[in-house]
Amino acid sequence: MAKTKQPKHGGATIALNKKAGHDYHIEQRYETGLALEGWEVKSLRAGRVQLKEGYVKLLHGEAFLIGAHVSPLPAASTHVTPDPTRTRKLLLKRAELNRLIGLTERAGYTLVPTAMYWKRGRAKLEIGLAKGKKLHDKRATEKDRDWQREKERLFKHH
Repeated sequence: MAKTKQPKHGGATIALNKKAGHDYHIEQRYETGLALEGWEVKSLRAGRVQLKEGYVKLLHGEAFLIGAHVSPLPAASTHVTPDPTRTRKLLLKRAELNRLIGLTERAGYTLVPTAMYWKRGRAKLEIGLAKGKKLHDKRATEKDRDWQREKERLFKHH
């Protein structure tokens, strides 16, 4: 029986942000926890999350995930009014936070969510320390990807 390949960040993937790799040069990745409500965890288990429009903001020495959309399940609790795009606090160690604050304020980096996954029963968010790509960088990346695909095609036929 063949082994299935595990993603490099650990457990089962909930959501990926492919747009982040297209729009940014991601230089470092950090694993963070999330402060979630009960209905959000149920929605994550159902895979009802979108990271495409999300970003990470550092405010008052804390990190927050803003703009990520977690769709509530139709059978959600009646006494809770779910807010799909609410601001969620990220759980990072103080040393990591201080380092990220310094890099984003002084070096011009930005923080983008790249993946959400399960690790030991807890939802984790992978954030990337990134710099924005220019239009010519995007074109070069696309050109390299096309060349790699063409090269594979040529080797496959010969």
